[in-house]
Amino acid sequence: MEEGGRSVTTRIPLALTILAAGVACAQPTIGNCPVFPANNVWNAPINRLPVAANSATLVATIGANVTLHADFGSGLWDGGPIGIPFVTVPGTQTKYPATFQYASESDPGPYAIPLTAPIEGGSASTGDRHAIAIDTDNCILYELWSAYPQTASWQAGSGAIFNLNANTLRPSGWTSADAAGLPIFPGLVKYDEVAAGVIKHAIRLTVPQTLDSFVWPARHEASSLTSSAYPAMGQRFRLRASFDISGFAADVQVILQALKTYGMFVADNGSAWYISGAPDERWNNDDLSTLRQIVGSDFEAVDDSAFMIGANSAQAGFCDLNEDGVVNAADVQIASNAAIGLAPCIFGDLNGDGVCDVIDLQRVINAALGAACRTGA
Repeated sequence: MEEGGRSVTTRIPLALTILAAGVACAQPTIGNCPVFPANNVWNAPINRLPVAANSATLVATIGANVTLHADFGSGLWDGGPIGIPFVTVPGTQTKYPATFQYASESDPGPYAIPLTAPIEGGSASTGDRHAIAIDTDNCILYELWSAYPQTASWQAGSGAIFNLNANTLRPSGWTSADAAGLPIFPGLVKYDEVAAGVIKHAIRLTVPQTLDSFVWPARHEASSLTSSAYPAMGQRFRLRASFDISGFAADVQVILQALKTYGMFVADNGSAWYISGAPDERWNNDDLSTLRQIVGSDFEAVDDSAFMIGANSAQAGFCDLNEDGVVNAADVQIASNAAIGLAPCIFGDLNGDGVCDVIDLQRVINAALGAACRTGA
């Protein structure tokens, strides 16, 4: 086989044993729908990625001594539920037209969000007023920002519609219902996933000020600041691997482990180190308040650009298929099994053509021999 000027001869082992660590990729779901494909960057673990060169600067700008805060919980705050609510609807849900303040960057709809859907902050809120619905028959996500129900329509600041079966990003430069142009729902901490013992995705994060720029997979900026001391929209952070989470309550440990494994995306301007979740009366607010024991210096910025298959796709790829920190014969075995149909093709589709084949296998072999992992066409 030959790629990139290198010729490598190898025997593809036909062993039926599949290395489960590399193929049993975690994938969040809602109803019968995936929350984006398994190889979506929201679902890609980042615990093995290197620390970004400017990590300390970014953390200091956000606040090295500022505490982590769960922006969700049970009960009410200022008259509304604590967190960003969502509803699931069937495919028969009535779709309503919508008008937008930022119409040129909004999906025209109509939107399958009931006019009675819960609004972030409550019906009288003067805040972000997000409204979210998931059509669990057709796997379509509908999101509105600054949403106001009318008699038979929605009036909103902006809106976005996402196919949960696809890795499609919004057009470059477009907002969504979030400042970064990202979907909101995939980044919410939900009670049911914490109760199940694992969060399988990155988490939405707000910071006070951001750079007038965005990095993949974000699509939009919301700032005029030009100093590189500020994080760009889409910047990813994680909790340091060395941080001891054993003293926290079990439900909090689930959240903290997700912050280590999947990290957080900067998605909007807001309070420092606020992570987003959905309101639920089952949350234990006392447990959630212990997150304030964690401060900004317990986090580090990472660079996940190596995952990028293409700038306009949220698909992620990497050569360390069993996620053990090295690319070696074990990863070649997984890539071989995927190429002959004995293992699912997930993060091993390195050129983004929808299949794992000899091209992808060659790239894993090259990486095992010491070359950089090559992703993209």
